[in-house]
Amino acid sequence: MPKITYIDSAGTARSVNAEVGSTVMENAIKNGIPGIEAECGGACACATCHVYVDEAWREKTGEPSPMEEDMLDFGYDVRANSRLSCQIKVTEDLDGLVVRTPERQA
Repeated sequence: MPKITYIDSAGTARSVNAEVGSTVMENAIKNGIPGIEAECGGACACATCHVYVDEAWREKTGEPSPMEEDMLDFGYDVRANSRLSCQIKVTEDLDGLVVRTPERQA
């Protein structure tokens, strides 16, 4: 199982074992990770699962789709490495992924 580390805005890191085929958001919710609200349940219809992908992982997680980019417009403190965690599918290649949550969600 790939391991994902979520780091909150205060710097607290929490690592979880993630299911291949699920999303980074689903694993955060399942494991009670603070800072990811996921109000739309993963439908890419809000920006409350916004994360910053660690620079070392940007290429492996890919670029946001046009729909995701539109939703990120509603995010708080959006940066070049911003993604919606509901749109990042967990694969074996993401073992060790590090994401950070913003100070608050939109």
